Amino acid sequence: MQEIQLGEIESRFADIIWEREPVSSSELVKICSAEFGWARTTTHNVIRKLVAKGLISNNKGTVTSLISRDKFYSLQTVRFVNDSFEGSLPAFIAAFTKGKRLSSEEAAEIRKLIDEVGED
Repeated sequence: MQEIQLGEIESRFADIIWEREPVSSSELVKICSAEFGWARTTTHNVIRKLVAKGLISNNKGTVTSLISRDKFYSLQTVRFVNDSFEGSLPAFIAAFTKGKRLSSEEAAEIRKLIDEVGED
């Protein structure tokens, strides 16, 4: 799968699609006018950009995602850990929790996740 990078506004636009899909491009024009103050052409340009990136499809004015929100953000997280921590999940967790106390609920949730994906 190709790497998809989104800017902040493209991410917010993608979130609108994920929350409402399938959604018509005309509905997106209305939403983006209200949310971002965009003209119709701006909305259609962003739709074209996200189609070109392989994130969404626009079939006869009906816009749907090609990648789920969970899958997209999972891929982004993996890329971040690989790029920033040489792929080391323990290094990422150490950096994330440095100077921050975990609640007992957070610690239990992390242990549960590790148990679910860990080797037997």
